[in-house]
Amino acid sequence: MEKVVLATNNPKKLTELRRVMAESGLAVEVLGLADFPAYPEPIESERSFEGNAFIKAEAAAKHTGLPSLADDSGLEVDELNSMPGVRSARWAGPDCDDAANNALLLAQLAGVPADQRGARFVCALVLVSPVGERRLWRGEMPGRIADEERGAGGFGYDPLFLPDGEHRTSAELTAAEKDAISHRGKAVRAFITWLGEQR
Repeated sequence: MEKVVLATNNPKKLTELRRVMAESGLAVEVLGLADFPAYPEPIESERSFEGNAFIKAEAAAKHTGLPSLADDSGLEVDELNSMPGVRSARWAGPDCDDAANNALLLAQLAGVPADQRGARFVCALVLVSPVGERRLWRGEMPGRIADEERGAGGFGYDPLFLPDGEHRTSAELTAAEKDAISHRGKAVRAFITWLGEQR
């Protein structure tokens, strides 16, 4: 595999995968959807991270003719019955942004004590080949929800998420520190280990 497409328009996810791939020493070029003619975005209609990731990867493989990776990831909060889950990016509404999602989450957890604010980030990373072969890797990062936003790094719920064993939020960690423990980092490293074994 000399090239792989990451089925995302999120430049931060693309940068993250390229960085981890470069550190692995594997000579694989990571392309993003912006490197190809636009095609209709598939509807993420599944109720699981894995299902939605496969929808995105299959569409990318079909339209690019290259092996395609996609991830679906999000935040599961114990107090909210594992929500927002697959709705993490749209928790405050279809046209919301990170700030709105974080504000809503804080409001929903107002008054909930620290020992009941358990949560985890979940990532399902899948690979689909142009001929339909499918593989899945999953990563989780356990932690809890802080009572206020802290930090300027990362994206999404990072300013509110305190990884297990940390007093800093994910947004206060360096990129390398976050990669080492993150749900996406774990899934990507599992993919890279598999990729190295194919050589």
